[in-house]
Order: sequence, then C-alpha cells, then structure tokens
Amino acid sequence: MIHVTSEIKPLKKVLLHRPGKELLNLTPDTLERLLFDDIPYLPDAIKEHDEFASILKKQGVEVVYLEDLMAEVIGISDEIKTKFLRQFIYEAGIRTPKYKNLVFEYLYNIKDNKKLVLKTMEGIQIGELDRAKREIEKSLVDLVSEESKFIADPMPNLYFTRDPFASIGHGIALNKMFSVTRNRETIYAEYIFEYHPDYAGVDKYYDRYLPHHIEGGDVLNLNEHVLAVGYSQRTTAEAIDQLAKNLFKDPECKIDTVLAFNIPNSRAFMHLDTVFTQIDVDKFTYHPGIMETLQVFEITEGDIPESDEDLNVKEINDSLENILETYLGYPVTLIPCAGGDKVSAEREQWNDGSNTLCIAPGVVVVYNRNNITNEVLRKHGIKVLEMNSAELSRGRGGPRCMSMPLERAD
Repeated sequence: MIHVTSEIKPLKKVLLHRPGKELLNLTPDTLERLLFDDIPYLPDAIKEHDEFASILKKQGVEVVYLEDLMAEVIGISDEIKTKFLRQFIYEAGIRTPKYKNLVFEYLYNIKDNKKLVLKTMEGIQIGELDRAKREIEKSLVDLVSEESKFIADPMPNLYFTRDPFASIGHGIALNKMFSVTRNRETIYAEYIFEYHPDYAGVDKYYDRYLPHHIEGGDVLNLNEHVLAVGYSQRTTAEAIDQLAKNLFKDPECKIDTVLAFNIPNSRAFMHLDTVFTQIDVDKFTYHPGIMETLQVFEITEGDIPESDEDLNVKEINDSLENILETYLGYPVTLIPCAGGDKVSAEREQWNDGSNTLCIAPGVVVVYNRNNITNEVLRKHGIKVLEMNSAELSRGRGGPRCMSMPLERAD
C-alpha cells in the first residue's frame, strides 16, 4: 500500500537502502560517470546510515529496505528471478552472448536471494566470472580487458531512495532517470510494484519506459490536491506535462493542480528538494540563491477533460510566499538556509541544509554539519533531530534524499 498526501503528516513507513559494497567499487576514474564528487568511507557511511534508521525507528517509523523487498520478490518464483536477471544483464549493457550467459550463470547460482540482490547493486568484475569457461573460446574482450574491469557497473547512488520512484497519493511515479547509471536503479522498483504482494497493483502515474526524465527529488506532495514538481537538471518539462495528464485522468486521484517550479539547472540545485522543503504545517526551508531565478507555473486539467492532451498552463507572477499561501489556504513562513547569510547558505545548501526529512509536523531529521541552519530551525520552534553525516554527504544528498515515504498518517 502507498499512502502519501503530504510532506509533513506523521511518517508511518519508509523505504531505505543501507549503503553497501557498491561504494567500495567507486574509483577516482569513475566518480564523474557514477555521479559522485568523492569516495565515502564505507564503514562510517554504514554507521551514519544505521543512525539515521535508528532515529526513524525511535520516532515510531517502520523502516523497510529496498534490498529486502527485492529479495522477497525474486523469491516468489524462479520465473520472476530469471526474468529479473535477464533484464538486469541487458540494462547493464552486456551484449556479448558469452558474457550474457556467464553473468547469468554467476548470478543465478547465488542461492541467498538477498546476497544476489546486493551483488547486482555492487557491480560485477570480469575476474569474478568462471575463468575456465571464459577461456574455452577467447575473444578480443578477453584479451584486452583487465580482471578488474566492471562488466556491470556498481550503483553507488542507491542509498538515495527518493529518486527512482515517487509516492503520490495512493500511487507512484516510476521514474525514468536523468543518467544511464541511475536509470538502472529503477529496475528494483519496477519489480516491487509489479510483483511484491504488499505493493503489486499500485497506481502508476509515470513509467520508466517513457521518453522524458523525471526524478523523485523533484516531487513534493503539498497536500491532497496540490503537487509541486521541480523543472530542474534532472526533470524535464515534458515529463511534468505527462505526469500531470496521468494524474488528472485518474478518477481516484484527488490532485487537481500541479505547480511546476523552474529552478537553476546545476549540480548544486539538482532537485527541488535540495533547495526547498516543507518542515511544518506552515513552515518551509529554502535556499536564498533560487529566489532571483525561480519561476512557478500552474498546471490544471484542460477544458476538454476527456482529452489526454489538454492542459491549462499559466505562469504565476508572485512571490513564493504568496504562491504557497494561495494554494495551501493559510499564511506560511519561509526560513532561509543558514538564516540567509550568503556564504553560509551556499556552503550549507551544498551539504543539504535544505534537504530535511519531516517525520511529523515540526519534527525534522537533518545533517549535523549544517549547524547554522539547524539553529535557525530551532529558533522557529522546529524539533531538530541531528545525524552524523561526514561520509553520506559525499554523495550530495541529505535525509530527504535518503528516504522514500511509503505511508504517512492522515
């Protein structure tokens, strides 16, 4: 079941991924391609992530893990397991028949389903495959490839579970992600929402096979009727249009307005939730650097409801504060990152000072490194739950990025 109609209602159930050996398979040469700025130290990253999960559990949140749900899926039947492995191999870019067969055999023979799932996340080196079978028929690939070459890349961004899909009301957007390396991550959500007994049949408002990019960090549920979506480095205007059409044509969906926030196209502002998040019924935190360039567009159903193509779109020329008050129906307070100091705001936004996870009205999980922003939040009456973040922050994502709410209370 999916039930998420807000960013702030008490969090009941959340999806995480515990960082694993995929981080050990980052190298300086692959950082840019795999979208990292530095290599986290895995033992400390795991400790920090376990602390994050512990904070959530102590607040009464049920924590489920991506790797566990996926292991349960492939344990349903040999048919599903085989289908998943064939698809994983294809999406990893393995096209040589010999290597397709060797990788399939290698993975299929991992009997523990969770270890199998984790192996697909970690990446596969040529040297892990059966040497004797590789040498039966030598190819150019065998002669020019080092044993350490990855025939299937690792997926180090997986601990940012916010992005591969987005919970919207009682459904999801199963996303087509901006980069090839991250789009592979969405295969797990595809299988969970196709086959897992707790989630099969959930309404799907976007699909990973559509042509335009969209990522979960750009999707914010403002209330049952209004969805905010960032038009950003990672999410296209075409994807937002398609998402809006799919939402409006579902008679069970209560969303009647999509607000598209056009934010600067840069790695620093990669998603809407890196510059803007809700932290209480009437409070939002934001990065001051977006205000001069921010555009907001209202998208509603067109005048021909039965048409799949008809939308009404208009630019809203007003302040962010007034826009939020109009669509929420009550006054709001905007709290700038680091209190608005330009240098501190830029530094703390880079370290995800605005990327808060609200687990109940006025209760947020944040990185401890953003001490100026955290103190400002406390002065506004917010209960701030700090977590260590020296290693996890190297991936350029905060507590909201690392979590995908599955259920929030009414």
